[in-house]
Amino acid sequence: MADGERTNEKVYLHEFVDIVGHNRGRYMYHMTANFSPMAQEDRNQLCYGVWGILGSTGRWPAVVNIWELDGLDGIPGYFRFELGGAAMQDPRMAKWWAEAVPLRSGGDDRLMSPAPWTRTITELCADGVRGELYVQDRLAVRPGTSKEYLQLLRDRGVELHARFGWELAGAWETLMVDESECFVLWALPAWEAWVDQEKLQRDADAGLRSWRAASREIVTSTSRIILIDSPLCPFKLGRQVRRSDRTESWDEG
Repeated sequence: MADGERTNEKVYLHEFVDIVGHNRGRYMYHMTANFSPMAQEDRNQLCYGVWGILGSTGRWPAVVNIWELDGLDGIPGYFRFELGGAAMQDPRMAKWWAEAVPLRSGGDDRLMSPAPWTRTITELCADGVRGELYVQDRLAVRPGTSKEYLQLLRDRGVELHARFGWELAGAWETLMVDESECFVLWALPAWEAWVDQEKLQRDADAGLRSWRAASREIVTSTSRIILIDSPLCPFKLGRQVRRSDRTESWDEG
């Protein structure tokens, strides 16, 4: 894609959420079906995705949420709304929070800026991007080089991964960490697409070897996990979740 054809100016909220016991499915439903329609109206906050982490590749039981916010200029209003109550909590969300308490034990969040050439969730849904599974890479990079890594990803990484059926579903740099961290999300059509690349990495595929060598000039460590989308994830639905998607009654209060 030529420069200037797309500029993604959104801001993204990425969350790792620790789940209590067997409540992962319940939490993902509560987040997507009950929270997201309210957030869309009140905060112009779109659900980018809600996924369960494959425990064999990361923390368990745990969930990843990504939200799309209306750019840095929209952040002050977003947080004023979020922290508007006496308890530093949106009063309208009090009931939702109360029901979420027994489902999760805590989490770890970050704000992220997208590579400007990447697609918003609305564009990804319109393009029919989806996977049987998703791969998320969390990359620590030398301070000040996050944009350099994202450019390298655009110039070399996207086309290389497409050889294996991997489609880029998001690429971001984490804010407030001295440009020292990136997140990359891939949509994979089948489990075999992941396995085939893992095998080729160990077989010293020339293209993968060259890519990894170039990346290591910038990246200091990588953490990769596999994600499975929730039933009401926008990638699975092809759109934002609606109140009509609820299968249980919910009084928003």
